[in-house]
Amino acid sequence: MNSDRATLTTQRTRLEREGFLSLTAPGDAVAAYYALYHDPSRSQLWLQRSEAGQINGFVAVCQTGFNLFQPTVALRASTDGVAVGLLRQALQPGRPYYIVTTPTLGPAVQAAVHLERVGINRVYRFNLRRFRPEINVLVQPARSADGSPRFVIRSQDQIAAEAGVNWRSPNFAELYVHTQPQARGRGWGKAVVVACATLLIHSGVQPLYMATEGDEASVRLAESAGFVDSGAREFAGAGVYQ
Repeated sequence: MNSDRATLTTQRTRLEREGFLSLTAPGDAVAAYYALYHDPSRSQLWLQRSEAGQINGFVAVCQTGFNLFQPTVALRASTDGVAVGLLRQALQPGRPYYIVTTPTLGPAVQAAVHLERVGINRVYRFNLRRFRPEINVLVQPARSADGSPRFVIRSQDQIAAEAGVNWRSPNFAELYVHTQPQARGRGWGKAVVVACATLLIHSGVQPLYMATEGDEASVRLAESAGFVDSGAREFAGAGVYQ
């Protein structure tokens, strides 16, 4: 096997053209965003090829606005050995990372990276058949610092609930939502999520929502807003590469 370290643009073109990822599958949406669409000035991409010359894995290391000191790592590989080899090439010992990959590669990642927080995320997609448009006069449109759409509900001059976009690709956009503890149980989280999802649908992208397994409140909110479980799962963990 050999490693392909051409320019980022060339790498992205090859990865997209050779079909290692499905650009329309919710299960590949997160990995595709970081590998193909994240800000190129803050992204690095390593491709791995088999002896036959076919791509059999990649790792993208991206500096995001979520944590400037903890890059996000998106990993896909055909085998544990390919995954470990890619991590060895791309990661720096002693540096913290946030890693997303498939559950089948989770054990290999845990063997290479000392992970302190690990979880399995359910990938929910928006179901138009279950969508029921709602108007809540409390919901106000706003903008995040990066210009992405955001919807908020204010109470006593403070933001009580908000929903916005973590990332957006040509096909998908991942939503986030946060409701202050004292404002929960009023349907405000659902209201801002529905408003944000409606905007995204009208702009031609499919909204996604990640719910950590075991977080029943998050699951209930997603399902009440019109999201359904796609069946896809993401292994996610934060830790230091050894």
